[in-house]
Amino acid sequence: MTLAITAGAFTGLDLQVALAMHDLWLESLHPLFQLIAELGGLELTSILMLALFIYLWRGGFGSDALVVGAFAGAVALEVLYKSLLHHPGPPRSLVHRDGPSLTEQLSGAVSNSFPSGHMVRTVVAYGLLAFVIRRLSRSRAARSLAIPVAIGIIVLMVADRLYLDVHWESDVIGGLLLGGIALVAATVWLDRPRKAEN
Repeated sequence: MTLAITAGAFTGLDLQVALAMHDLWLESLHPLFQLIAELGGLELTSILMLALFIYLWRGGFGSDALVVGAFAGAVALEVLYKSLLHHPGPPRSLVHRDGPSLTEQLSGAVSNSFPSGHMVRTVVAYGLLAFVIRRLSRSRAARSLAIPVAIGIIVLMVADRLYLDVHWESDVIGGLLLGGIALVAATVWLDRPRKAEN
């Protein structure tokens, strides 16, 4: 994906998707999409990961609590990508105001938009929460709803990033991929054998 981005393979498709989403724009929906953006903001996802760490730690899952390192690692890789890979975001003429967030102020220093940080954080945070709820919740309803709710939030975030035109579709795909890799690494850590004979 990184090679395709640097080669400009997505440039035409990025522009087509951005223009199509711009044509669908309705001012009345803007506050709703700004609210959806908050689900993937650095503030909320960091709070969720801190809460997960505390829950696992206090629940006697000491080393499992370190799984939140996958979230921190994915965010660090996202920042590294944005600082090294030249891939400017959509032009200001297309972009609509994003939800208020610390990341909005921090991203002013970096003009590159690949991959979408909201997508990375959304996939890792909500995917990891769904995995833990599915494994540890005593509520059958919570266990059965965990994965569909996480998928729903991820799909909403995809629509949000494209509808607000704050990212190219290639940025969104890159965020899904990076977040997915971090989530797989996290679940492998949680599913590791506990004893040598396992």
